[in-house]
Amino acid sequence: MTAPVLWAVVGATGTGKTGLSLDLADALAARGRRAEIVNADAMQLYRGMDIGTAKIPLAERRGIPHHLFDALAVTDEAAVAWYQDAARTVIGDIHDRGADAILVGGSGLYVSSVLWDFRFPPRDEALRARLEAELEAAGAGALYARLRAADPVAAGRIDPRNGRRVVRALEVLAQGGETHGGALPDAPEFWHPHTRIVATAIDRDELVPMLDARVERMWEQGLVDEVRALRAEGLERGATAGRAIGYAQALGQLRGELTREDAVAETQALTRRYARRQVSWFRRYARAVWVDARRVSAESLVSDTGERA
Repeated sequence: MTAPVLWAVVGATGTGKTGLSLDLADALAARGRRAEIVNADAMQLYRGMDIGTAKIPLAERRGIPHHLFDALAVTDEAAVAWYQDAARTVIGDIHDRGADAILVGGSGLYVSSVLWDFRFPPRDEALRARLEAELEAAGAGALYARLRAADPVAAGRIDPRNGRRVVRALEVLAQGGETHGGALPDAPEFWHPHTRIVATAIDRDELVPMLDARVERMWEQGLVDEVRALRAEGLERGATAGRAIGYAQALGQLRGELTREDAVAETQALTRRYARRQVSWFRRYARAVWVDARRVSAESLVSDTGERA
């Protein structure tokens, strides 16, 4: 009997990861191998955050088990160390059932934390509190400048405006550790020995108008109403959920800080920037097979893996 495989379907937002993961599960089933899907999108972890994250509805999951969707309340903090343990536990259970696991998503740090044998540095709550106080007083720019001086490689992989990520990187450095922003994708050994990575890509000239149209559809499909309901559940108190692209802008619209047009335009710009960072992250996956999900055959991906030990 062949050993269960850990598949990873990764890539920038809007490049067809979800559809390809379903097709891959079907292709494996056609060969007599069951497969289950594990979410690796940080924002799809949150219950009720559906439209703005393009979360696949239950009715469209083709009867394939899906895990780590809707795992957190919007007031919970999504931490990558927590996610690493949760995802690996789920994957282990899937493999124990004799099925392949398909990790799918575009949150690079979350994906990498599962694929490579990386241990996260401990938290120092007192140090973090001091850094967060500095963030509140001086802003993300000042802390980012300090990070760039101390670890330019890690700084280059963090959005300068993402104060939470900057604080965590400085916290790790202060404890004498290496920032995970620079370490994960270069790790030599996979956590699971039978790992296959499929990365989805679309030429940027094609992708940008697709992403812009996708944001427009989110507003048409009722993102603002979704955010209004989540606001009542504490979305604005959440350390991560309320800052998600699209959700932060819809909140701004509800508060009267942004017009609809400005909220959409800002979300489009941030989405384009995020997609560019995702591509840069996943391009460092030396063992990834790059495909256009609109044209590739999932059956060919299964066939190309050859014999599995």
